Amino acid sequence: MRTIRYWVLLAVISLLPAGGCQKPEIGHTETCSFTGNQQHPKAQAYQAVLDKYTAAGLPGISALVRDEYGVWVGSSGKADIARNIDMQPCTVSKAASLTKTFVATLTLKLVEEGVFTLDDPIDHWLPHEVLDKVKNARGSTIRMLLNHTTGIADVIEDNGFYLSVLNNPAKKWKPEELIKFVYGDDAVFPAGTSVQYSNTNFLLMAMIINAATGRDHSELLREKVIAPLGLDDTYYYWHDPLPSTVAQGYFDLYNNGTILNMTNFNTGSGNGYGGIYSTVFDLRTFIEALVREKRVLAAPMMNEMLTFTAPEEGANRANGLGIFKDFLERAPDQFAYGHRGRDLGYTADMYWFPNQDYTMTYLINYGTDAKSSLRQVFYDFRTAMVDAVMEK
Repeated sequence: MRTIRYWVLLAVISLLPAGGCQKPEIGHTETCSFTGNQQHPKAQAYQAVLDKYTAAGLPGISALVRDEYGVWVGSSGKADIARNIDMQPCTVSKAASLTKTFVATLTLKLVEEGVFTLDDPIDHWLPHEVLDKVKNARGSTIRMLLNHTTGIADVIEDNGFYLSVLNNPAKKWKPEELIKFVYGDDAVFPAGTSVQYSNTNFLLMAMIINAATGRDHSELLREKVIAPLGLDDTYYYWHDPLPSTVAQGYFDLYNNGTILNMTNFNTGSGNGYGGIYSTVFDLRTFIEALVREKRVLAAPMMNEMLTFTAPEEGANRANGLGIFKDFLERAPDQFAYGHRGRDLGYTADMYWFPNQDYTMTYLINYGTDAKSSLRQVFYDFRTAMVDAVMEK
Protein backbone atom coordinates (compact mmCIF):
# COMPACT_ATOMS: atom_id res chain seq x y z
CA MET A 1 0.00 0.00 0.00
CA ARG A 2 1.00 3.62 -0.36
CA THR A 3 1.82 5.60 2.77
CA ILE A 4 -1.25 6.57 4.78
CA ARG A 5 -1.43 10.26 5.61
CA TYR A 6 -0.80 10.31 9.35
CA TRP A 7 -3.04 13.28 10.06
CA VAL A 8 -5.94 11.40 8.56
CA LEU A 9 -5.50 8.62 11.10
CA LEU A 10 -5.31 11.05 14.01
CA ALA A 11 -8.34 12.97 12.82
CA VAL A 12 -10.60 10.00 12.31
CA ILE A 13 -9.58 7.95 15.34
CA SER A 14 -11.12 10.62 17.56
CA LEU A 15 -14.46 9.78 15.95
CA LEU A 16 -14.17 6.05 16.60
CA PRO A 17 -17.05 4.77 18.76
CA ALA A 18 -16.10 2.77 21.82
CA GLY A 19 -16.13 -0.95 21.08
CA GLY A 20 -16.60 -0.60 17.31
CA CYS A 21 -19.51 -2.07 15.38
CA GLN A 22 -18.53 -5.73 15.16
CA LYS A 23 -17.03 -8.36 17.40
CA PRO A 24 -13.33 -8.91 16.57
CA GLU A 25 -12.90 -11.96 14.37
CA ILE A 26 -9.16 -12.63 14.81
CA GLY A 27 -8.56 -13.78 18.37
CA HIS A 28 -5.45 -14.16 20.50
CA THR A 29 -2.47 -15.87 18.89
CA GLU A 30 -1.73 -19.52 19.65
CA THR A 31 1.84 -20.72 19.51
CA CYS A 32 3.04 -22.95 16.67
CA SER A 33 5.70 -25.63 16.79
CA PHE A 34 8.97 -25.13 14.96
CA THR A 35 12.34 -26.86 15.29
CA GLY A 36 15.02 -24.97 13.44
CA ASN A 37 18.36 -26.00 12.01
CA GLN A 38 20.91 -23.38 12.94
CA GLN A 39 23.92 -25.05 11.24
CA HIS A 40 23.88 -22.29 8.62
CA PRO A 41 27.25 -20.47 8.77
CA LYS A 42 25.58 -17.05 8.79
CA ALA A 43 22.92 -17.97 11.36
CA GLN A 44 24.46 -15.80 14.07
CA ALA A 45 24.70 -12.78 11.78
CA TYR A 46 21.12 -13.10 10.54
CA GLN A 47 19.72 -13.69 14.02
CA ALA A 48 21.62 -10.68 15.33
CA VAL A 49 19.82 -8.43 12.84
CA LEU A 50 16.41 -9.67 13.97
CA ASP A 51 17.27 -9.35 17.66
CA LYS A 52 18.68 -5.84 17.21
CA TYR A 53 15.49 -4.51 15.67
CA THR A 54 13.02 -6.21 17.99
CA ALA A 55 15.09 -4.74 20.82
CA ALA A 56 14.64 -1.38 19.08
CA GLY A 57 10.85 -1.73 19.24
CA LEU A 58 9.49 -3.89 16.40
CA PRO A 59 7.17 -6.38 18.15
CA GLY A 60 8.01 -9.54 16.21
CA ILE A 61 9.91 -10.65 13.11
CA SER A 62 10.08 -13.97 11.27
CA ALA A 63 12.55 -14.32 8.42
CA LEU A 64 13.92 -16.77 5.87
CA VAL A 65 17.06 -16.51 3.76
CA ARG A 66 18.21 -18.96 1.10
CA ASP A 67 21.76 -18.21 0.02
CA GLU A 68 24.78 -20.14 -1.24
CA TYR A 69 25.03 -21.96 2.10
CA GLY A 70 21.45 -23.19 2.18
CA VAL A 71 18.32 -22.07 4.00
CA TRP A 72 18.27 -20.16 7.30
CA VAL A 73 15.07 -19.38 9.16
CA GLY A 74 14.70 -17.44 12.38
CA SER A 75 12.48 -15.22 14.45
CA SER A 76 12.58 -12.71 17.27
CA GLY A 77 10.13 -10.90 19.51
CA LYS A 78 6.46 -11.54 20.14
CA ALA A 79 3.54 -12.59 17.98
CA ASP A 80 1.13 -11.70 20.79
CA ILE A 81 2.44 -9.26 23.39
CA ALA A 82 -0.50 -9.58 25.78
CA ARG A 83 -0.19 -13.38 25.98
CA ASN A 84 3.63 -13.45 25.72
CA ILE A 85 3.53 -15.67 22.63
CA ASP A 86 6.82 -15.77 20.75
CA MET A 87 7.03 -14.98 17.06
CA GLN A 88 8.08 -18.15 15.21
CA PRO A 89 8.97 -18.87 11.57
CA CYS A 90 5.75 -20.92 11.45
CA THR A 91 3.65 -17.98 12.70
CA VAL A 92 1.15 -16.81 10.09
CA SER A 93 1.16 -13.05 9.52
CA LYS A 94 -0.47 -10.58 7.18
CA ALA A 95 1.50 -10.09 3.97
CA ALA A 96 -0.47 -7.00 2.89
CA SER A 97 0.41 -5.89 -0.66
CA LEU A 98 2.33 -9.05 -1.45
CA THR A 99 -1.22 -10.01 -2.38
CA LYS A 100 -0.77 -8.03 -5.59
CA THR A 101 1.83 -10.47 -6.91
CA PHE A 102 -0.54 -13.35 -6.22
CA VAL A 103 -3.43 -11.58 -7.97
CA ALA A 104 -1.21 -10.55 -10.89
CA THR A 105 -0.11 -14.16 -11.29
CA LEU A 106 -3.76 -15.24 -11.39
CA THR A 107 -4.49 -12.50 -13.94
CA LEU A 108 -1.67 -13.63 -16.22
CA LYS A 109 -2.82 -17.24 -16.00
CA LEU A 110 -6.27 -16.08 -17.11
CA VAL A 111 -4.62 -14.23 -20.01
CA GLU A 112 -2.92 -17.50 -20.97
CA GLU A 113 -6.35 -19.18 -20.88
CA GLY A 114 -7.82 -16.54 -23.21
CA VAL A 115 -10.23 -14.96 -20.72
CA PHE A 116 -8.92 -11.50 -21.67
CA THR A 117 -5.74 -9.94 -23.03
CA LEU A 118 -3.30 -7.59 -21.36
CA ASP A 119 -4.23 -4.79 -23.72
CA ASP A 120 -8.00 -5.15 -23.37
CA PRO A 121 -9.56 -1.85 -22.29
CA ILE A 122 -11.01 -2.29 -18.83
CA ASP A 123 -14.19 -0.72 -20.24
CA HIS A 124 -15.13 -4.22 -21.43
CA TRP A 125 -15.61 -5.55 -17.92
CA LEU A 126 -16.65 -2.72 -15.61
CA PRO A 127 -20.15 -1.29 -15.06
CA HIS A 128 -20.96 2.11 -16.52
CA GLU A 129 -21.23 3.68 -13.08
CA VAL A 130 -17.58 2.84 -12.35
CA LEU A 131 -16.44 3.96 -15.80
CA ASP A 132 -18.34 7.23 -15.46
CA LYS A 133 -17.19 8.05 -11.92
CA VAL A 134 -13.60 6.76 -11.74
CA LYS A 135 -11.42 9.14 -13.69
CA ASN A 136 -9.05 7.41 -16.14
CA ALA A 137 -10.99 4.14 -15.99
CA ARG A 138 -11.97 4.68 -19.59
CA GLY A 139 -8.84 4.39 -21.69
CA SER A 140 -6.92 2.22 -19.21
CA THR A 141 -6.04 -1.41 -19.94
CA ILE A 142 -5.43 -4.51 -17.86
CA ARG A 143 -1.69 -4.10 -18.41
CA MET A 144 -1.88 -0.53 -17.07
CA LEU A 145 -3.69 -1.72 -13.95
CA LEU A 146 -0.97 -4.27 -13.27
CA ASN A 147 1.98 -1.91 -13.74
CA HIS A 148 0.34 1.14 -12.11
CA THR A 149 0.34 3.41 -15.16
CA THR A 150 -3.40 4.27 -15.08
CA GLY A 151 -3.09 7.42 -12.97
CA ILE A 152 -6.25 6.36 -11.11
CA ALA A 153 -6.55 7.78 -7.57
CA ASP A 154 -5.58 5.50 -4.67
CA VAL A 155 -8.50 4.34 -2.53
CA ILE A 156 -6.41 4.24 0.65
CA GLU A 157 -5.55 7.92 0.25
CA ASP A 158 -9.21 8.82 0.65
CA ASN A 159 -10.18 10.36 4.01
CA GLY A 160 -13.62 8.79 3.90
CA PHE A 161 -12.14 5.34 3.45
CA TYR A 162 -10.13 5.48 6.66
CA LEU A 163 -12.99 7.06 8.55
CA SER A 164 -15.12 4.08 7.52
CA VAL A 165 -12.41 1.53 8.40
CA LEU A 166 -11.76 2.98 11.82
CA ASN A 167 -15.45 3.33 12.64
CA ASN A 168 -16.20 -0.25 11.55
CA PRO A 169 -12.87 -2.07 11.88
CA ALA A 170 -13.97 -5.64 11.19
CA LYS A 171 -16.20 -4.89 8.19
CA LYS A 172 -15.72 -7.33 5.32
CA TRP A 173 -15.64 -4.96 2.37
CA LYS A 174 -16.82 -5.82 -1.11
CA PRO A 175 -15.22 -4.22 -4.17
CA GLU A 176 -18.42 -2.44 -5.18
CA GLU A 177 -18.36 -0.67 -1.80
CA LEU A 178 -14.68 0.24 -1.87
CA ILE A 179 -14.58 1.66 -5.39
CA LYS A 180 -17.06 4.38 -4.39
CA PHE A 181 -14.39 6.05 -2.27
CA VAL A 182 -12.59 7.22 -5.44
CA TYR A 183 -15.68 8.34 -7.34
CA GLY A 184 -14.94 11.82 -8.66
CA ASP A 185 -11.34 11.90 -7.40
CA ASP A 186 -8.94 13.58 -9.79
CA ALA A 187 -6.56 11.38 -11.74
CA VAL A 188 -2.88 11.78 -10.90
CA PHE A 189 -1.85 11.97 -14.57
CA PRO A 190 -3.34 11.11 -17.97
CA ALA A 191 -3.57 7.33 -18.37
CA GLY A 192 -0.40 5.76 -19.69
CA THR A 193 1.82 8.84 -19.37
CA SER A 194 3.56 8.10 -16.08
CA VAL A 195 3.67 5.62 -13.21
CA GLN A 196 2.36 5.81 -9.64
CA TYR A 197 1.38 2.95 -7.37
CA SER A 198 -2.33 2.81 -6.58
CA ASN A 199 -4.23 0.13 -4.67
CA THR A 200 -7.30 0.98 -6.74
CA ASN A 201 -5.67 -0.65 -9.77
CA PHE A 202 -5.82 -4.07 -8.12
CA LEU A 203 -9.26 -3.44 -6.67
CA LEU A 204 -10.43 -2.89 -10.25
CA MET A 205 -8.49 -5.99 -11.37
CA ALA A 206 -10.39 -8.11 -8.85
CA MET A 207 -13.67 -6.68 -10.15
CA ILE A 208 -12.67 -7.48 -13.72
CA ILE A 209 -11.75 -11.08 -12.88
CA ASN A 210 -15.09 -11.53 -11.12
CA ALA A 211 -16.97 -10.12 -14.12
CA ALA A 212 -14.97 -11.86 -16.85
CA THR A 213 -15.08 -15.33 -15.30
CA GLY A 214 -18.40 -15.25 -13.49
CA ARG A 215 -16.58 -16.51 -10.39
CA ASP A 216 -15.12 -14.75 -7.40
CA HIS A 217 -11.42 -14.04 -7.82
CA SER A 218 -10.76 -15.53 -4.36
CA GLU A 219 -11.90 -18.97 -5.54
CA LEU A 220 -9.73 -18.74 -8.63
CA LEU A 221 -6.74 -17.54 -6.62
CA ARG A 222 -6.86 -20.65 -4.47
CA GLU A 223 -7.65 -22.97 -7.39
CA LYS A 224 -5.00 -21.71 -9.82
CA VAL A 225 -2.19 -20.33 -7.62
CA ILE A 226 -2.32 -21.23 -3.92
CA ALA A 227 -3.38 -24.90 -4.10
CA PRO A 228 -1.20 -26.00 -7.06
CA LEU A 229 1.90 -24.68 -5.29
CA GLY A 230 1.02 -26.46 -2.05
CA LEU A 231 0.84 -23.23 -0.06
CA ASP A 232 -0.92 -24.87 2.86
CA ASP A 233 -0.25 -21.99 5.26
CA THR A 234 -1.44 -19.24 2.91
CA TYR A 235 -4.89 -17.69 3.35
CA TYR A 236 -6.82 -14.97 1.56
CA TYR A 237 -8.80 -13.10 4.17
CA TRP A 238 -11.72 -12.59 4.46
CA HIS A 239 -12.61 -15.33 2.02
CA ASP A 240 -10.58 -17.97 3.86
CA PRO A 241 -10.87 -18.62 7.60
CA LEU A 242 -7.64 -17.81 9.42
CA PRO A 243 -5.81 -20.21 11.75
CA SER A 244 -5.25 -19.55 15.44
CA THR A 245 -1.53 -19.00 14.80
CA VAL A 246 -2.00 -15.57 13.17
CA ALA A 247 0.23 -12.91 14.75
CA GLN A 248 -1.37 -9.87 16.32
CA GLY A 249 -0.71 -6.65 14.39
CA TYR A 250 0.45 -3.48 16.12
CA PHE A 251 0.92 0.23 15.44
CA ASP A 252 1.91 3.31 17.45
CA LEU A 253 -1.26 5.13 16.41
CA TYR A 254 -0.60 8.30 18.40
CA ASN A 255 3.17 8.28 17.77
CA ASN A 256 3.81 8.51 21.51
CA GLY A 257 5.76 5.29 22.07
CA THR A 258 2.72 3.16 22.94
CA ILE A 259 1.78 0.54 20.39
CA LEU A 260 -1.84 -0.50 20.03
CA ASN A 261 -3.31 -3.76 18.80
CA MET A 262 -4.70 -3.16 15.29
CA THR A 263 -5.23 -6.82 14.35
CA ASN A 264 -8.91 -6.51 13.51
CA PHE A 265 -8.74 -3.23 11.58
CA ASN A 266 -9.49 -4.51 8.09
CA THR A 267 -8.16 -2.10 5.46
CA GLY A 268 -10.11 -3.64 2.61
CA SER A 269 -8.57 -7.12 2.70
CA GLY A 270 -9.84 -9.64 0.18
CA ASN A 271 -10.34 -7.22 -2.70
CA GLY A 272 -7.28 -7.69 -4.87
CA TYR A 273 -4.81 -5.31 -3.24
CA GLY A 274 -4.38 -6.95 0.17
CA GLY A 275 -5.52 -9.85 2.30
CA ILE A 276 -2.93 -12.61 1.92
CA TYR A 277 -1.77 -14.09 5.25
CA SER A 278 1.16 -16.48 5.05
CA THR A 279 4.43 -17.74 6.50
CA VAL A 280 8.00 -17.05 5.40
CA PHE A 281 8.13 -20.64 4.08
CA ASP A 282 5.14 -20.30 1.78
CA LEU A 283 6.29 -16.89 0.57
CA ARG A 284 9.63 -18.42 -0.38
CA THR A 285 7.91 -21.26 -2.22
CA PHE A 286 5.72 -18.84 -4.14
CA ILE A 287 8.35 -16.30 -5.24
CA GLU A 288 10.84 -19.00 -6.19
CA ALA A 289 8.29 -20.98 -8.18
CA LEU A 290 7.27 -17.80 -9.96
CA VAL A 291 10.53 -16.05 -10.89
CA ARG A 292 13.38 -18.42 -10.04
CA GLU A 293 12.03 -21.73 -11.28
CA LYS A 294 9.59 -20.12 -13.71
CA ARG A 295 7.11 -22.98 -13.39
CA VAL A 296 3.92 -20.99 -12.82
CA LEU A 297 3.63 -18.99 -16.03
CA ALA A 298 4.73 -19.83 -19.56
CA ALA A 299 7.83 -18.02 -20.83
CA PRO A 300 6.00 -15.37 -22.91
CA MET A 301 3.81 -14.38 -19.97
CA MET A 302 6.79 -14.42 -17.60
CA ASN A 303 8.51 -11.98 -19.95
CA GLU A 304 5.47 -9.73 -19.83
CA MET A 305 5.43 -9.81 -16.02
CA LEU A 306 9.12 -8.87 -15.85
CA THR A 307 8.85 -5.96 -18.27
CA PHE A 308 9.33 -2.92 -16.05
CA THR A 309 8.37 0.72 -16.15
CA ALA A 310 10.83 3.48 -15.48
CA PRO A 311 11.63 3.66 -11.74
CA GLU A 312 8.83 5.22 -9.77
CA GLU A 313 9.93 8.59 -8.41
CA GLY A 314 11.28 8.37 -4.85
CA ALA A 315 10.52 4.67 -4.52
CA ASN A 316 13.80 2.97 -5.59
CA ARG A 317 11.81 0.45 -7.59
CA ALA A 318 10.32 -0.13 -11.02
CA ASN A 319 6.93 -1.73 -11.63
CA GLY A 320 6.42 -4.90 -13.61
CA LEU A 321 3.03 -6.58 -13.83
CA GLY A 322 2.23 -6.94 -10.14
CA ILE A 323 5.90 -7.30 -9.25
CA PHE A 324 8.74 -4.92 -8.43
CA LYS A 325 12.32 -4.64 -9.54
CA ASP A 326 13.42 -3.36 -6.16
CA PHE A 327 16.47 -2.17 -4.18
CA LEU A 328 17.52 0.09 -7.05
CA GLU A 329 19.33 2.27 -4.52
CA ARG A 330 21.91 -0.49 -4.01
CA ALA A 331 24.75 -1.68 -6.26
CA PRO A 332 23.49 -2.36 -9.80
CA ASP A 333 23.77 -6.14 -9.41
CA GLN A 334 21.83 -6.24 -6.12
CA PHE A 335 18.30 -5.68 -7.41
CA ALA A 336 15.56 -8.19 -6.63
CA TYR A 337 12.21 -9.32 -8.00
CA GLY A 338 9.30 -9.42 -5.59
CA HIS A 339 7.02 -7.11 -3.66
CA ARG A 340 6.68 -4.99 -0.53
CA GLY A 341 3.77 -5.36 1.87
CA ARG A 342 2.73 -2.47 4.12
CA ASP A 343 -0.48 -2.28 6.15
CA LEU A 344 -1.86 -0.62 9.26
CA GLY A 345 -0.59 -3.34 11.61
CA TYR A 346 1.71 -5.50 9.47
CA THR A 347 4.74 -5.41 7.16
CA ALA A 348 6.25 -7.95 4.77
CA ASP A 349 8.87 -8.33 2.04
CA MET A 350 9.27 -11.19 -0.46
CA TYR A 351 12.25 -11.15 -2.86
CA TRP A 352 14.50 -13.19 -5.11
CA PHE A 353 17.86 -11.65 -6.09
CA PRO A 354 18.60 -13.07 -9.57
CA ASN A 355 22.27 -12.17 -9.81
CA GLN A 356 23.14 -13.87 -6.52
CA ASP A 357 20.35 -16.47 -6.57
CA TYR A 358 19.33 -15.49 -3.03
CA THR A 359 15.82 -15.48 -1.61
CA MET A 360 14.69 -13.35 1.34
CA THR A 361 11.24 -13.27 2.93
CA TYR A 362 10.17 -11.76 6.22
CA LEU A 363 7.03 -10.87 8.13
CA ILE A 364 6.75 -8.19 10.83
CA ASN A 365 3.69 -7.61 12.99
CA TYR A 366 3.98 -3.83 13.02
CA GLY A 367 2.48 -1.38 10.54
CA THR A 368 4.90 0.77 8.58
CA ASP A 369 2.36 2.28 6.20
CA ALA A 370 1.96 5.43 8.30
CA LYS A 371 4.16 7.77 10.27
CA SER A 372 5.56 6.57 13.59
CA SER A 373 8.96 6.51 15.27
CA LEU A 374 9.27 2.81 14.49
CA ARG A 375 8.91 3.30 10.75
CA GLN A 376 12.52 4.39 10.49
CA VAL A 377 13.48 1.42 12.66
CA PHE A 378 11.90 -0.81 10.02
CA TYR A 379 13.70 0.98 7.18
CA ASP A 380 16.98 0.47 9.03
CA PHE A 381 16.12 -3.20 9.55
CA ARG A 382 15.36 -3.62 5.84
CA THR A 383 18.74 -2.20 4.89
CA ALA A 384 20.57 -4.19 7.55
CA MET A 385 18.90 -7.42 6.48
CA VAL A 386 19.91 -7.07 2.85
CA ASP A 387 23.40 -5.99 3.91
CA ALA A 388 23.71 -9.19 5.93
CA VAL A 389 22.42 -11.31 3.05
CA MET A 390 24.90 -9.76 0.62
CA GLU A 391 27.90 -9.90 2.96
CA LYS A 392 30.37 -12.64 2.05
